[in-house]
Amino acid sequence: MSEYVLPRHQEGRIAVVTGATQGIGRAIALRLAAEGARVGVNGRADTEQMREVVELTGGFPVVADMADAASVRSAFATVEQEQGVVDVLVCNAAYMSMSPILEHPLDDWWRNIDTNLTGTYRCVQSVLPGMRRTGRGNIIVITSEWGVVGWPNATAYASSKAGLIALTKSLGRELAPENITVNAVAPGIIDTPQLQVDADDAGLTLEEMHQQYGAEIPAGRIGRPEEIAGTVALLARPGLKAFVGQVLSANGGSTRARA
Repeated sequence: MSEYVLPRHQEGRIAVVTGATQGIGRAIALRLAAEGARVGVNGRADTEQMREVVELTGGFPVVADMADAASVRSAFATVEQEQGVVDVLVCNAAYMSMSPILEHPLDDWWRNIDTNLTGTYRCVQSVLPGMRRTGRGNIIVITSEWGVVGWPNATAYASSKAGLIALTKSLGRELAPENITVNAVAPGIIDTPQLQVDADDAGLTLEEMHQQYGAEIPAGRIGRPEEIAGTVALLARPGLKAFVGQVLSANGGSTRARA
């Protein structure tokens, strides 16, 4: 049997994926490039990881810190000047820390909010004028299952991700009349480097953390970044206009299984 070839839904389109140097963001960048997009690979600094993803996708670097308003504005202005109007924006960059609420430093609380929620807001503001000029666009926000159900010791992170769900629903309704779709994906537990934070908080090894999470998921395992990338690719299709302000829960059935 010949190897399956992905359809070229993104042929000729410009996409930017934030937090694209590893994990879910890296998988999304690779998937959109495989579907024909020219992909902007975002990271906080020009690193070897970023250069590797740029090479693999045939894309271009987008260096910006989501918690720095001037950095985000400058980066996206450069993208539009050098590459063209952004057709697909995937807001994936995230910061997570875990702490009991009374022990959580206020500056770290705000780092969760500023990176995850306000950073997404800044990115949308940066690409929206261009999308309006062309009369089209797809915005996909990566939230989290924890933004739906909450999680002990992850109050700041979960709160920021819950805010992203409200942002998605509101912007979806606001921008749908302009042929700009805004939707979100809420991953469950995914095999990414971020799981080390969970393991450290639980006092487990990373392998033990994987096993514990997998045992609690009806599918019997944690998810893979490529599965989230496939869900994002669906929402990024230019002709898919029925999804407006929706949150797709890609979690192996774990949310459905909870009481």
